[in-house]
Amino acid sequence: MLTQNEGMKNSIFNKKFAFMSKVVQGFSKLSKSEKIDWLITHHFHKDESARGLITQYWHNDEKLQGLHDDFIENTVSNFFLPLGVAPNFKINDEIYTLPMAIEESSVVAAAAKAAKYWGNRGGFRTELLGEEKVGQIHFCLPASYDRLNPFIEKIAPQLRQDLQDITKNMEARGGGIQTIELRDKTTALPHYFQLHVTFLTVDSMGANFINSCLEEMAKRLKVYLSNDAQWQEEAKDLEIIMCILSNYVPNCLAKATVSCPVEALEQEEGMSKRTFAEKFVRAVEIAQKEPYRAVTHNKGIMNGVDAVVIATGNDFRAVEAGVHAFAARDGQYRSLSNAYIEDDQFYFELTLPLAVGTVGGLTKLHPLVRWAIDLLGQPSAPQLMQIVAAAGLAQNFGAIRSLVTSGIQKGHMKMHLLNILNQMNASDHEKEKAVDHFKSHTVTHAAVVAFIQALR
Repeated sequence: MLTQNEGMKNSIFNKKFAFMSKVVQGFSKLSKSEKIDWLITHHFHKDESARGLITQYWHNDEKLQGLHDDFIENTVSNFFLPLGVAPNFKINDEIYTLPMAIEESSVVAAAAKAAKYWGNRGGFRTELLGEEKVGQIHFCLPASYDRLNPFIEKIAPQLRQDLQDITKNMEARGGGIQTIELRDKTTALPHYFQLHVTFLTVDSMGANFINSCLEEMAKRLKVYLSNDAQWQEEAKDLEIIMCILSNYVPNCLAKATVSCPVEALEQEEGMSKRTFAEKFVRAVEIAQKEPYRAVTHNKGIMNGVDAVVIATGNDFRAVEAGVHAFAARDGQYRSLSNAYIEDDQFYFELTLPLAVGTVGGLTKLHPLVRWAIDLLGQPSAPQLMQIVAAAGLAQNFGAIRSLVTSGIQKGHMKMHLLNILNQMNASDHEKEKAVDHFKSHTVTHAAVVAFIQALR
């Protein structure tokens, strides 16, 4: 019989052995089937049902599956998101049907409902407020800003010229490098400077273009400093830390607005049109002042934004990061949208920083991304920015309208009903009965379970 001490030693050994068995060398060099074999053996106790689930989501078309396998590394399967559409978006007098890829129930329905609401009141008006994107060379140099800045200004035209091989095609399309500016960050970190460079990237998101420009510019900066007699000593201490675009794009903005006379608003149950408008405005004012509310308020906006961004093959993580930084640009996190009443006219507006593209990346590779862009009529990147802003405003309107009238759960839980029924493996007959029953009853998980059990 093992002593307590021996038992502890065995337990530690078993845990260490279990841990080491999950450490693998050269995983990326294994074939896809070998990767799956390893996963099943070491993480699923050789349960073949786990393998079946992985392969169940493969495309039947081997060529299409191969295309998806190459999007990322160590691919073993596909993770599907529903792709829905929200029709009736009237944007600058054009009618759009928006593609939306998202897993959350009620988002697409809310967007479509808001689109219909405002379609009858003039639709969404959108405008482009800027297209400027940013990249930075972060470097350290023991020098003063007053001495370094004239040198940077002197070599800036030559830096542009040196990058012609990279920039000429972008310039031919109307883009390229806009400004090159030295920024003094030595009060934040000793000897730390930025070369802050702005770009126009036309219809591409521009990450690869910007990063390529920055890396080449950093090499040239080193050469020019080393070759200048006045800088040769300091040049030895030049340290290029990194060259990278910024996902914060406060000058790459799209604005969407809806407005109508207060009396043209829809009559809400239990309140006058004026009361609804004033309550709506107050709800947005709260999100302007209260960060706890602002985060959830802006998350609702991003439900609509991210869904269109993902469907069109754009980087929703970059968009999210930039948007939330923009929401805190004055030092406090605030609502991205604004609402007010002026001369008996109700206004609701949203301004977003959006770095998106309609060429490059997945836009030519992913078949459904191509389909989504075709659905939108092959928009330019500035047009897509405005469409995305309209989607965000629509989503925000739907959420706030629910919050200040019937409450958010009434509509959301009715949309969530099918998810609960599917969890219970309800038959088509049971689903039909449940949907009819909960038209007049409150949807909760417990209530749905009780109703289906009673049917059975």
